[in-house]
Amino acid sequence: MNKKIILTLSFFGFLMSILTVYVIPSSIEPIFWLIIFIVSAYIIAKTCKQKLFLHGFLTSLANCVWITCAHILLFNDYIAHHSNEAEMMANMSTNINPKLMMLITGPIIGIISGLILGFFATLSGKLLKKRA
Repeated sequence: MNKKIILTLSFFGFLMSILTVYVIPSSIEPIFWLIIFIVSAYIIAKTCKQKLFLHGFLTSLANCVWITCAHILLFNDYIAHHSNEAEMMANMSTNINPKLMMLITGPIIGIISGLILGFFATLSGKLLKKRA
């Protein structure tokens, strides 16, 4: 297990955690994540010789920690720049605190994105093996 590559690649998540609060709107955020996943999968495949899926999965979980923490800590700024999310939270019929909702949904999104990045890393590893 290459913990250094997981931590290093998770800084994409740190960067996105700040950019998604202040700069990147939700409508184009998936494009940035796709690019990050492709780059991360390639780096994992080039750097790690085994457990590519696990490296991708754990990288996304680390990303999720950065993003969830930033969105909760910078909640007021996040909501000020994301009117659709603010409206969605206001329209929810539950009385759950929006920060608690972020704390619950963040890891779920992290797991789902971990499965995706894990798949991308595995696929990248197979493609790089075929070329060699």
